[in-house]
Amino acid sequence: KLTAEQVQVALDRLYRAIEKQLPSDCRVAVIGIRTRGETLADRLVKRLRRVHPQLDIAHGVLDITFYRDDLSRLRGAPLVRATEIDFDIDDTWVLLVDDVLATGRSVRAALGALHDFGRPKVIRLAVLIDRGGRELPIAADFVGQKLSAAPGTRIQVKFRENDGQEGVFLNKKNETPAR
Repeated sequence: KLTAEQVQVALDRLYRAIEKQLPSDCRVAVIGIRTRGETLADRLVKRLRRVHPQLDIAHGVLDITFYRDDLSRLRGAPLVRATEIDFDIDDTWVLLVDDVLATGRSVRAALGALHDFGRPKVIRLAVLIDRGGRELPIAADFVGQKLSAAPGTRIQVKFRENDGQEGVFLNKKNETPAR
């Protein structure tokens, strides 16, 4: 579990790592994977624009619902929300942002969805939490915090903007999420 203060430390660490590799010679786009990756991307973009006002940083949101490899296993109708990428990503340095990296399947889906919008110069992955447990050969370029969690444990990130509180919580898969 991480407190709000520890989440801020992880966010600062993530931001500093990204800032060190931020290119100045090509277009930059920060794209968050819905839902908490979107919130994390919003925070990163605000800070990048404040510290680097000379950079033109595009900002988008990606819904990966129809790109998931487990879509047929989901019960009921999947919740599909809009993808908001209203800019050209060809030859762009894209920062793909998500809250938790676990199996790598969400990132694989996001890569498939992104390539429907064009061919970026490069795609880098930023995550707040890397919990390990990869099923696919995917690794984050930028990580705020590495956390270990036992199999069957879900890591849940909560942000003020979405949840009214800030923190990272560990829940057993069948347990009621922390409120």
